[in-house]
Amino acid sequence: MKPLFTIHAGEYLVGLHLPKYLKSLEPNIWIPAKDTGIDLLVTDHANRHAVSLQVKYGKDFLPEEKKLDLRRSLRCRSWFALNRAKLNRSEAQFWVFVLRGFESDAPDFVVIPKAELQRRMKRKHTSGRGILQIYLCSTKSTKTKKARCWEMREVGREAERRIAEGTYKDPLRDFTGYLNRDGWAAVANRLKS
Repeated sequence: MKPLFTIHAGEYLVGLHLPKYLKSLEPNIWIPAKDTGIDLLVTDHANRHAVSLQVKYGKDFLPEEKKLDLRRSLRCRSWFALNRAKLNRSEAQFWVFVLRGFESDAPDFVVIPKAELQRRMKRKHTSGRGILQIYLCSTKSTKTKKARCWEMREVGREAERRIAEGTYKDPLRDFTGYLNRDGWAAVANRLKS
């Protein structure tokens, strides 16, 4: 028997964790009955303001053992293949990338406005028209360092070393401002306006 309705793991994890990040707004989370390119709709508790989300789930691809320093510093590294045409046509206001590490207690969420994601992909992925291959990684936080998030496809060994050390800098690859609480803050602001 074919199921009438299913959601994928990323949508489930967003629905499960979103109330924690938007607790004061008491959000309602809606699943569209038809596939329109919007995976979830989030409204304030009175259903007066809405934000649409496109959700992408990535499994963990931690580096091999020979890159032990990098492996120790990362919570998760996920690979995503984005269709450029679908990104450009998307009606979703925010794209949410779910990074679920094998060794992590909870997933990380990269919550980025569609326009900003398009801008970054256009600047970083100039070749090819079809599929955008991206690797997003989140680093572990320590007492002295905040968790960071990087787009690290083809960064090279030296950049990987600096990511592990916490000294890497590249504004187009830095997704830290969209990681977890920081990313959900933009959604909360849209729901308040």
